[in-house]
Parts: sequence; structure tokens; C-alpha cells
Amino acid sequence: MPIIFPPGFTVEQLTKSHPRNKFSSGEGAVDDWLKHKARQAQDKRLSVTRVLLSDTSKFVGYYTLAMGQISFDELPPNQLKKLPHTLLPAITLAWLGIDNEYQGQGLGERLLAQALADCHTTGQLLPYIAVILDCINNSAKEFYLRYDFQEVPGYPLKLFLPWQTLTKMMQ
Repeated sequence: MPIIFPPGFTVEQLTKSHPRNKFSSGEGAVDDWLKHKARQAQDKRLSVTRVLLSDTSKFVGYYTLAMGQISFDELPPNQLKKLPHTLLPAITLAWLGIDNEYQGQGLGERLLAQALADCHTTGQLLPYIAVILDCINNSAKEFYLRYDFQEVPGYPLKLFLPWQTLTKMMQ
């Protein structure tokens, strides 16, 4: 399912040449990750960061994905059927941010949709049971809850999106 961005906007993998230093989302940790850690983590094959650029090559937003795990004990009972009592494979949506200049234009939703489409594609090759993420604050949590993410019981800022739900979203 292709995600449609406005004309002139492109999504590509982060490179050294991307203008990260001018990015400002309003969240210090989101900005710091992009400016100082994202490329190094990517070079070490710990994560992949994809960036949204405008037609003038202005840095609009980004997301970072990594392989992860979630404990059997963290999942709600309705998700446990026939799963082993162990750490389970997951994809971590580690970071997602939109530059202040572009916030409120629906680009965060589209970037999330692109990240989830990437997760779905990955699931065709590598199995996992959910996309997981840790919200930076309650505002971020409310954003993700609108897109069928569920709270991990006992961890109010940790959310997951089951593989089955993602598959239905991509149809």
C-alpha cells in the first residue's frame, strides 16, 4: 500500500549529507537522537532511520525502526494464545519526529503510515508479533492510540500494535 505524500516530498534512508542540524521538533530527545545518534546507530546496523525531505531538500521529519523483543509477560491475555513463554520478536518504532515548521499538516500521520508499511513489508521476510514503542510523553501516546496501538499492561507509555492489526490496516 503506497503512502501518498504531497508533491515534492520524498522519503529516503538517512545519509551523512542530510541536513540534520537544523531539525527542530520541539522535543529535545527526538532532536538529539537525529542530530547525534541516528546515523551512528545505523552505521552499526542497530537501527534504520528514514527521512522525509521537501522538494527544496529541507529536512521535514524522520522515523527510526529497529528489531526488538517484548516479554510474553508484558502482553495482555488476549494476545497470548499459543505463544511461547519467552521473549518474543518485535519491531521497535524507536523515534518519529516532524520539524516544527511542518507540524499540523498531517505529515506525522503519513510518516507513521510509511513506518508501519515498512514494518509490514519486513514482516513478509522476518517474523514478529507486534510493533512496539515507548512514548516520550502523554501527547505522543494520544497520537499513537488513534492508530490502534494498545497500552502494554503496567507500562502506561509503552504501546504495541499486534501483527494481525497491522496486516488488516495494510489491506
